[in-house]
Amino acid sequence: MKERLYEILMDNDVVTSIRNNYDELVKIIPELKKMKGCKHNHPYHHLDVWEHTLYALSFARSDFIIRLSLLLHDLGKPYVMTTDENGVNHFKGHPQKSFELALDILKRLGFDNNTIGKVCYLVRYHDEPITEENLDIDIETERLRFHVQYCDSLAHNPNILYKKEKYLDKTNEMIDKYLSSHYHK
Repeated sequence: MKERLYEILMDNDVVTSIRNNYDELVKIIPELKKMKGCKHNHPYHHLDVWEHTLYALSFARSDFIIRLSLLLHDLGKPYVMTTDENGVNHFKGHPQKSFELALDILKRLGFDNNTIGKVCYLVRYHDEPITEENLDIDIETERLRFHVQYCDSLAHNPNILYKKEKYLDKTNEMIDKYLSSHYHK
């Protein structure tokens, strides 16, 4: 099953591949079904959780770890959703819940510990700011996390993207500066 998941996610047109293989994909990962139709009803999002996920995947480079992380990054949202008195949905704790679900799924599918570790880290911390301290610990994983955050941000409501662009630009600059100071001496 994980081989088929790889084929679906690594297709040149990942979104069309997922749409064309949806029934098969949800047999491999049934937890994905809850994302479809789960409305954000929030100013930061203009799509439901499933469509947001597909839109984020449309920006992903051809890297299995990144694509799998993006597929699973908001998996916990339907499980933690609350609605306030104004009808706005909130998803407090969704990165942790997504992490827990991803961990169970990846173990169930028999992925190796390295893949499980990277994907679960990217899912768990996809909403957390990247810091210089993180770069000192593992620059390669943080570069993957930046790409996940970048794709996720581009899939938010275009009317508020400017709020994320400043963070993305600053973080990209920090990563470039770190790389040039540590690897080009």
